[in-house]
Amino acid sequence: MTKRIAIYLRVSTNEQTTENQRRELLEVAERSGWIITEIYEDAGISGAKGRDKRPAFDKLLKDAARRKFDIVGAWSVDRLGRSLQDLTAFLSDIHGYNIDLYLHQQGLDTTTPAGKAMFQMLGVFAEFERAMIRDRVNSGLLRAKANGVILGRRKTNKSTEKAIRETLANGNGILKTAKLHGVGTSVVQRLSLEMRGK
Repeated sequence: MTKRIAIYLRVSTNEQTTENQRRELLEVAERSGWIITEIYEDAGISGAKGRDKRPAFDKLLKDAARRKFDIVGAWSVDRLGRSLQDLTAFLSDIHGYNIDLYLHQQGLDTTTPAGKAMFQMLGVFAEFERAMIRDRVNSGLLRAKANGVILGRRKTNKSTEKAIRETLANGNGILKTAKLHGVGTSVVQRLSLEMRGK
């Protein structure tokens, strides 16, 4: 069965061009006998930007969910994204839609058995990375607690609460009161509701 490929092109600045990426990916598609369904291009947009700031990338993912193609082709992994978190989410999404990935510079082609194995290894490494981050965060929290650090927001002392109530009683608004006493608006709102018996 002939595979349908969606090509994604991206450059970070307006001075750069996607022409080399386009030419090489078109040649690969022709050599492989893949039908090009659409070329998605984000020009002058950094890969560090999220999906919401990359219109072509956003459309690519929406079309992937609609199964408009069988393969996503990109010149290099860094064209798809700069953050490991975003790349992992992208890989997970297209894998979930049963869509293959072709990365020209890395020589990754998940339409082949070797490419599929590499793709699965990338998934294992990404999962390992997530687990390591989670463990580091939990260890840091436990260490902070053991050192007597109180986590969460600091409680407002009674004298400050009393002063806030007095300021509110004098007809001042929530924002002004919060600023005056150096507390968050949520603290002032809570005390205001208490004063009104709610």
